Amino acid sequence: MDWELVFTIRDALKRPLFAESEIIGGKSGLDRAVRWVHVLESASFERLIHGEEMILTTGMGASVDLPSSLSFMQNLIDKNAACLCIELGSYFSSIPQEMIDLADRHDFPLIIFTRTVRFVDITLDLHSLIINRHHRMLQELESISREFHRLTLTSQGTLKVLQLLCKSTRTQIVYMQLQGKPLFFPALPPEEQTPLLSFFSATRDELEGAQPDAAPYICEYGHKTIAVKPVGALDQTWAYILMVCNHKPQEFDCLLLDSASLSIAQELLRTRYMEERKLFSENLWVEELVGGRIEDDNRLKGLAGPDFNVVNELPYRVCLIEIENPRDVKWNSSENEWESITFHLSLILRSIFEKYSLRPLITLRNNRLTVIALDIQSKLPGKLRLQQALDALQHIRSDEKLKDLQLVMGVSKSHRGLKAAHAGYQEAVQALSLYSCYQKSILFYEELGVFQLLLSLNDGKTLETFIRSYLGPLIDHDEARGSELLLTLRVYLDHDGSKQIAARNLFIVRQSLYYRLDKITELLGEDFMLPENRISIQVALRAYQFLYPEKFTLPSSRSAQL
Repeated sequence: MDWELVFTIRDALKRPLFAESEIIGGKSGLDRAVRWVHVLESASFERLIHGEEMILTTGMGASVDLPSSLSFMQNLIDKNAACLCIELGSYFSSIPQEMIDLADRHDFPLIIFTRTVRFVDITLDLHSLIINRHHRMLQELESISREFHRLTLTSQGTLKVLQLLCKSTRTQIVYMQLQGKPLFFPALPPEEQTPLLSFFSATRDELEGAQPDAAPYICEYGHKTIAVKPVGALDQTWAYILMVCNHKPQEFDCLLLDSASLSIAQELLRTRYMEERKLFSENLWVEELVGGRIEDDNRLKGLAGPDFNVVNELPYRVCLIEIENPRDVKWNSSENEWESITFHLSLILRSIFEKYSLRPLITLRNNRLTVIALDIQSKLPGKLRLQQALDALQHIRSDEKLKDLQLVMGVSKSHRGLKAAHAGYQEAVQALSLYSCYQKSILFYEELGVFQLLLSLNDGKTLETFIRSYLGPLIDHDEARGSELLLTLRVYLDHDGSKQIAARNLFIVRQSLYYRLDKITELLGEDFMLPENRISIQVALRAYQFLYPEKFTLPSSRSAQL
């Protein structure tokens, strides 16, 4: 470019209206940017300026005494004003040496007008230049942004975008891929790469959680400044761009960094979307596997690919993810939009699982994603990492459509050997089927307790007979009187016979609970709390909850009536 985009104090001093001016302090700060010009005659200006303003004053509000003058100037420095221009005259006949020293310490230009000048002429002149330069900056930004977008449609688009970013900002650019080698534009010798990579490694924790659409993270690097920008989409970060500047990054630099990051993210998203489609078609065998339709070892080995032996030895869990639309949001072209949503979800899922050292094999049928989550090993236990990954998946809301969805998940026990995936799938199905009982969005099979046994006994008759033998009188009473003795008994036993806790959870007074317990004793017999009877009754209550979960809903804040 044959012109500079940032208007500086040095540029202002070249204007005719500054011919009679003199810079007496802070000469090292002449390259500070000037965003606006502001006439200030008040010592109380905290809400009047935003930063990078050239301040024009006669000193009317700041020349009471030396401490007031120094305080006025220090406040300007703290508010990041660009410089201070004082017209000598009635309020300041000369500038105290202490103010000059303060300006020098902070590289804060202190300029005096030895003759009377019209501040309105200065503001008109400089504002026209600033606005014009800002307009040219926006034009240049738009032009370069369009070029970024065009380059992403060519081969090796990401590399070309980074090269153009380096050229346009005249800075050192480092592209840190989370999976891949770092790239440097322009190239750096190894001895200069090492401290940069070490610095990035040390600041990774601070960048954790930074969203790609957030402003660049600014940090000091020796005598330089680094602007760090995450690259990603769908609430996921895939890389970071580091812009290493010899000065504080200007607005133009940060806007270009944002634009380059967005263009690269779009290319990465397109690539990942195509890879996901390919993986979906390649993983059709996963549906056959979990369906128990692959029994031949050689066929399974051929379908799984060359890394079959490694994959077959890894521990894994089968996750069944049911996608629900609780708000019944209407979509326009339902089939295409549903396909887009499921691909977005699988993209996010794959990225999250890989972050937690899990390799997902994904297949989709109707509104259910089936995932074989292979554990690639890590320091943390596999179940804990899978729980963290599923929790993260629950809180993804980057897409307008995804935020309307509810995910309910059933997870199998840990297995080894891909041929056991069918058994894992059945466990995940059983865990998912108990959502109405537990009202938990993530259910692990090994946490189902006695429900594991009840699921195997659910043949339509066995459980009903068992329930009637232990709870029949209570069931008949509740149906005939509209009472809640079954619910009361369940809550009472679940809290180890604590009347206080049971009454609180049922939202009834203690006397009402005593009456209900007396009625339960009358119907079940005095010995219903003996250990052998209590165990059987608790199992029967769980069986009843399994068959009729809606009848075991706890009251909210109402007082249940007998």
